[in-house]
Amino acid sequence: MIDWSKINTVFLDLDGTLLDLHFDNHFWLQYVPECYAQQHQLSLEESHNLLNEKYSSVYGSLNWYSVDYWSKELGLDIASLKHSIREKITVRPYVVEFLEALHMHGKRVVLVTNAHPLSFQVKFKQTDLGRYFHRVITSHELHHPKEDAEFWLELEQIETVDKASTLFIDDNFGVLDAAREYGIGHLLAIKQPDSTAPDKEHQHYHLLDSFSDIIP
Repeated sequence: MIDWSKINTVFLDLDGTLLDLHFDNHFWLQYVPECYAQQHQLSLEESHNLLNEKYSSVYGSLNWYSVDYWSKELGLDIASLKHSIREKITVRPYVVEFLEALHMHGKRVVLVTNAHPLSFQVKFKQTDLGRYFHRVITSHELHHPKEDAEFWLELEQIETVDKASTLFIDDNFGVLDAAREYGIGHLLAIKQPDSTAPDKEHQHYHLLDSFSDIIP
């Protein structure tokens, strides 16, 4: 599946790639609506309807991924709420073995994420994954989400990118499209980002079932 002799650098997404996306889906689709309903004295149905409108209005933008934006918009301390249910954060199977193997084989490992720093700090503390990255690059640092071409142009200003020898793994097809347009040579999608949801399908991208399949 991967010819590791051709790969020097591995760019990795976090949520839905290294971590089970079930945490984020549960957080935003169940826990936040419950907290919002309680905070604003709404029924759960009213809360869901209002939040769905708010989510849809900024989906795919930088605000969509911003803890600061949602804390202000919803009147909730989003970082604290994530911390309060941090035990639900889980690492996908064979991720640690995969990351350790990358280091053993001398690959550069870079986290490339849309996650807000206040979000991935909670997840790093819970999972200890942060120690495996040579560098963490977030869209909030570059002021563009990974879906935008501008993100990749900004990224190359702070990180040397040999496109032909870089592997990028992400669960978001729109992000992979942007990376492909930029010229990243090796792309993999995730078959089941949320362990409780159905598998994804895509005509173009190879869908990774388990990290055990690509351990160097």
